[in-house]
Formats: sequence, structure tokens, C-alpha cells
Amino acid sequence: MTIFSKIIAGEIPSYKIAENEKFFAFLDIFPLVEGHVLVVPKIETDKFFDVADDYLAEWLLFAKPIARAIERAFPCNRCGISVVGLEVPHAHMHLIPINSADDLNFNRPKLKLSAEELQAVQAKLVAAL
Repeated sequence: MTIFSKIIAGEIPSYKIAENEKFFAFLDIFPLVEGHVLVVPKIETDKFFDVADDYLAEWLLFAKPIARAIERAFPCNRCGISVVGLEVPHAHMHLIPINSADDLNFNRPKLKLSAEELQAVQAKLVAAL
């Protein structure tokens, strides 16, 4: 069972943004910037492009209102999407408020936000949904 499956099951606490029967969105606790959200399927599949076509389409449709909420809640040019998939063997996408392509550089230092700061980001995003 991956760490993401444990988060989905509620075994590990998270800052949930949205959920339905197939997908779960929550804050990255080591974000590149405030507003960095992870969107994961509830099925445990290692690679993004191993997800079935219809499920992949539903995943993007689930992520779309979250991306729009990110753009409303945080000052940015747009919401960027990145699929790296090396950290956790559970397919996931990153939704990140960006102003340039460099804002999607995962080699940059991650933020270390307090629980209070993460709760504030969560509240801002949920309110923007």
C-alpha cells in the first residue's frame, strides 16, 4: 500500500481539497509554492499512462475545477500541471500556481509550511472551489 493509498484511506492525515468516488486531491505538504495540490486516483497504479483511457479523462475533468480554484485563490499567470511520478509509485499529478516554466522545476527547494499555513491554504482553495 502506497503512502497515497494510506492518505486516501485516512490512515495518514492530509489537507484534503476535493474527493469523489474515484479521485482524491490534497495539498502537497512540501510544496514548490503555496497552492501546490496533488491529485491522485483511488486505484493504485504506478505510472500515469498505465491508467485506463476513460479513467484518465475523468481524472483531468476532476482536476479542472481545482486548477481554476488555484488560479482564483493565488496570484499566478495560470495553474501548471506536472506529472513526474518518481517520488511515490502511485500515479499522481501536481497542480501548481505558476508564472513561468521554471516554477515547475522540482529541483528547487520546497517550502516548509506550518500546520497553520497549510490549513490557511486549504481553506483558501476550498472556498475558491
